[in-house]
Amino acid sequence: MDIYKFPFQIKIDVEAIDRAVRNFAVTFDVVLKMMRNGLNGLLNSTQALLTIIPWWVLVLLVVFLGYKQTGKIKTGIVYGLMLSAIGIVGLWGLMLTTLSIVIASVALSVLMGFPIGLLISTSDRANRWVRPILDTMQTMPVFVYLIPAVLLFGLGKTPAVIATTIYAIVPIIRLTNLGIRQVDSEVVEAAKAFGSTKSQAMMKVQIPQAWPTIMAGVNQTLMMAMAMVVTASMIGAAGLGMEVLISVNRVEVGRGLVSGTAVVLLAILLDRLSQGWTKDKKEDV
Repeated sequence: MDIYKFPFQIKIDVEAIDRAVRNFAVTFDVVLKMMRNGLNGLLNSTQALLTIIPWWVLVLLVVFLGYKQTGKIKTGIVYGLMLSAIGIVGLWGLMLTTLSIVIASVALSVLMGFPIGLLISTSDRANRWVRPILDTMQTMPVFVYLIPAVLLFGLGKTPAVIATTIYAIVPIIRLTNLGIRQVDSEVVEAAKAFGSTKSQAMMKVQIPQAWPTIMAGVNQTLMMAMAMVVTASMIGAAGLGMEVLISVNRVEVGRGLVSGTAVVLLAILLDRLSQGWTKDKKEDV
């Protein structure tokens, strides 16, 4: 017996899993088409809204937001130059496509993740059940998320949004749960002592107190969505990620450097602007 080899193995029928997924796609074809059409409508509306805004308006808006959040006009100008650089290298249209995918994915992640975070923050049992699921999702290779999305929704921007939403939903759930649990119990008890119901204490005390932590979760969700952009291009998602993928396939270093830099600039802008908004909210609280 070879002591360096594992003595036995179990053969898993992976084809049965594939058949089950395909059967699910056929059985619920109508529902999946409705979801696909709804997501396409959301993406097209978001991209159309971004497209009708003149480029200089977006640049000025970024300059204003940078100045408002930092109080330094130089910072705002730097942000504006970073955004302008993407257009100068001819990637403005692709940047808007990427931005529409990110906005749609983050919106869906927050809409689904925030209520889940609230739910598990009020139940230790639910928290114990959900935590290992979140751990698994956070350590799962990003490519794995693409497989069911493609099987159920085909190729294009719609499965990219689905995969990105699932991949990026973990931080908003975790930090919503953490923020609510970190609220001082004495503050909550004081609110209840003055006649607040459980839901009123949650809406008027716990959520406002936890808001900076929740917004940190939104920021991390946003960054994870940006990180998924290049990977999602493998299933037909247009935008800056597709430009990076093409440059890799053709081994065009210069093209890859330009498109990769554009992704980095957009990610930095989104990160700084969302972080600044979180700091403003923390000061208000």
